Amino acid sequence: MTFLLASTIWGITALAGAAIAGLLAHLKNRDYSVWMGWGFLFPPVVIYYFLAPRRAGPRPRQPTLDEIDRHHH
Repeated sequence: MTFLLASTIWGITALAGAAIAGLLAHLKNRDYSVWMGWGFLFPPVVIYYFLAPRRAGPRPRQPTLDEIDRHHH
C-alpha cells in the first residue's frame, strides 16, 4: 500500500468519523464540536459515542468570542 493510498483511506475514514460523530452528538443532545473533533482525530471513538447515553436537559453551548472576551477582561 502506498503512502498516498493510505493517506486517502485515513482521510476518508476521518471525515466519515467526524460526520457520524456530529450526527450522534445531535441525536444524543451533546456538544457537536467536541464530538466531531475527536471523531475526526480518532475515528474509532465513534463506537463509544454510539454507546453513550442521551443527555437530559438543554444541549451545552460554547460561549461566543464576545462572551469570552468579557469574561477575561
